[in-house]
Amino acid sequence: MNGEAGRLFIGGEWTEPADGHYEVINPATEEVVGLAPEASRAQVYEAAAAAREAFPAWSRTKPEERAAILDRAADLILRDLASHAGLARAESGATTATARGMQVAVAAARFRRYAKGAVEPVEEPIAPQINEAGPMGRAGIFGALAVRRPVGVVTCVTSYNNPWANPAGKVAPALAMGNTVVVKPAPQDPLSVYRMAGALAEAGVPAGVVNVVTGSGAGVGEAAVDAPDVDMVSFTGSTAVGQRIAEVCGHGMKRQLMELGGKGAALVLEDADLDAAVAGIGTTFSFYSGQICTAPTRVLVHRSVQDELIAKLAAYAHRLPVGDPADRATVVGPVISAAHRDRVEAYVELGRKEGARVVTGGARPAGLDRGFYVAPTLLAGCTHDMRVVREEIFGPVVVVVPFDDEEEGVALADDSEYGLIDYVWSGDVARAFRIARRLRAGGVGVNTVGRNMEAPFGGFRKSGVGRDVGSYALRAYSETQAIVWPG
Repeated sequence: MNGEAGRLFIGGEWTEPADGHYEVINPATEEVVGLAPEASRAQVYEAAAAAREAFPAWSRTKPEERAAILDRAADLILRDLASHAGLARAESGATTATARGMQVAVAAARFRRYAKGAVEPVEEPIAPQINEAGPMGRAGIFGALAVRRPVGVVTCVTSYNNPWANPAGKVAPALAMGNTVVVKPAPQDPLSVYRMAGALAEAGVPAGVVNVVTGSGAGVGEAAVDAPDVDMVSFTGSTAVGQRIAEVCGHGMKRQLMELGGKGAALVLEDADLDAAVAGIGTTFSFYSGQICTAPTRVLVHRSVQDELIAKLAAYAHRLPVGDPADRATVVGPVISAAHRDRVEAYVELGRKEGARVVTGGARPAGLDRGFYVAPTLLAGCTHDMRVVREEIFGPVVVVVPFDDEEEGVALADDSEYGLIDYVWSGDVARAFRIARRLRAGGVGVNTVGRNMEAPFGGFRKSGVGRDVGSYALRAYSETQAIVWPG
């Protein structure tokens, strides 16, 4: 059974919500996809209490048993891939290819990865130390181990741009390490997360190990963070919300993993392959309609190739089919909501007022009377003090700022509140690597926007706290304990 009937998942039971339901809207058609449950604060606390009760037994479960459950969950997710992808497309606005390949399939891959992660070693030997006799006891050789232990109850607050991969990237490593979880999905597209909970329940996750609560407003998320039974909060979303969560966590000394906003700098040097750079930068237009924190939205280009790059980017944007994500030909779908469309459009208008030139886009796509569509938009003639250059827009909008030499380019890239992922395009790979090492960002793509899914992921400055992905996620969802003994 899954949560499509509009029920919460608490303590292994599908539970009627205390505060009714709210509508989940398809951003492509503006039709109702389904009804999501509105949890009360008491029900959120009940979910955290269920996770607390389940923690001792789950944390002592053999790693091989946890691995088997996560593996079965991956199988079950793939068994129903077509149905899951259809729901994900409907509630998130992702294209068919994205919903299948980058949402549901990636979620299954993450459960598979952390099935292997569950049996990774958790003990690290430390070199013996010789101690002289003294107040602490007799002389001797002391051995030590650093041992990773589960944190406890983890609240996972997930983003709307990927209702499968983002929750799976939190839940799977947390469970692999022996934690229990309370998942609070984004209000815009929570139905997929209930499907995930259903797969985990069918896979044999014990009652209380996974709990899902939802709500249309901020109250449910606040309760999921401040619940006294919660030991850690893992959050993906805006920097402003992350700062508020950090304040609450600080009062209770709760552990945090924060993946926040970004304004990725794409440095395009004078010797770059411009077609390759355009293909990478163009993913801002096409991938989740720019609703992704890792997007190379802030293009810093050497002045000598600025005009050519702008012309190529404009041509690329013009070629992208915008429309219904259910149409397999569509590359650019809608943004998540009417309110977000209005926000993106307001930024484009602000750019005009600040003096930027709208090269392409800047208006709603023709022929799409329903749905929350934004045309791929390119802003040129920008200076680095403009708000459209400094603030995260989170839509299919790219801004271009020229620089005159390498030092200026690096300085502009680092002149940001954010520092998630930057990019460098250069025909001289050694030069690109040298520049990458200077950039104050959690990750740097050299001549690519691709990712290595074992590499640490996270940000500098206001782009976040902590690192996950690969084995780094297992560390993020664990505490380190030292065990010392006399030899």
